[in-house]
Amino acid sequence: MAAAVRFHRTGGPDVLVVDDVPPPEPGPGQVRLAVVAAGVNPVECRIRRGEVPVAGPGPWGLGTDVAGYVDAVGPGPGRFAVGDAVFGRALGGAYAEYALADVADLLPKPASLAWDVAASVAISGETAYRTLGLLGVTGLGGTLLVHGASGGVGALAVQLAVLGGARVIGTAGPSSLGRVRALGADPVAYGPGWAERVRALAPDGVDAVLDTAGAGVLGESVALAGGPERVVTIADRRRAAEHGVTYSRGLVARVPMAEVFAELLPALVDGRVAVHVAHRLPLSEAAQAHRISEAGHPGGRIVLTARATPRCT
Repeated sequence: MAAAVRFHRTGGPDVLVVDDVPPPEPGPGQVRLAVVAAGVNPVECRIRRGEVPVAGPGPWGLGTDVAGYVDAVGPGPGRFAVGDAVFGRALGGAYAEYALADVADLLPKPASLAWDVAASVAISGETAYRTLGLLGVTGLGGTLLVHGASGGVGALAVQLAVLGGARVIGTAGPSSLGRVRALGADPVAYGPGWAERVRALAPDGVDAVLDTAGAGVLGESVALAGGPERVVTIADRRRAAEHGVTYSRGLVARVPMAEVFAELLPALVDGRVAVHVAHRLPLSEAAQAHRISEAGHPGGRIVLTARATPRCT
């Protein structure tokens, strides 16, 4: 038996419990991972609260971002062997000692890449890469505005855009403005008057806007960008339709891991792109991890650590 964080009913963080369950068995094209670390993403809090539907009867697991060792390989030829260190996307249930993943959703983990960082980049990295692609930011040479520039997706989007040659303006809370500047962006405090503060930095407006915060900024963002076709949001689906803005979801148009990390992984390894992990908690404190996430402004990524080690047999 192995530990797995699950919820038997929807509700607040306290519905998360640690159950003893049999390790899952991998099917064709899958591997079982001995989980070292799993990233906590805001959408998982929404799933736990019942705001995002889950398939099948409970209890349900949580977690997609994962890093660990291959513990078992499903039938048929595969890319990985037992004992390989990997990271990527689990098939759900990554808050556990063992989790399943499709081999196409995993990449080898470089020895120099920290486990908690590796467990924090699959979803946020794909989202940043996908949305910047929708905006045509690579090689833009113009100005990109990122709302929520200190968050998981926002921070990666800022750094990738800067690497691509764009000037970036990033909105964030007062306590995070220094970090936004360190990422390579011109920081702007969000809240009333944010658009005027952006215009002071970019009098002619901006070339594109990425909204990762969902704080009711789309109307003024469209005005700054000169049209809704230059704005993408991942956090404000309802208002996106009102303003004619693209709402992008990874479940609908996910970019393959190999494409996302062709440039991102070397940049992570050599330090051109950084991921700040602010909270490391054991599986038994998953509820506290969700409280931190829901309180807002966690200061960086939140990671749950598991004790599983590869059997390598």
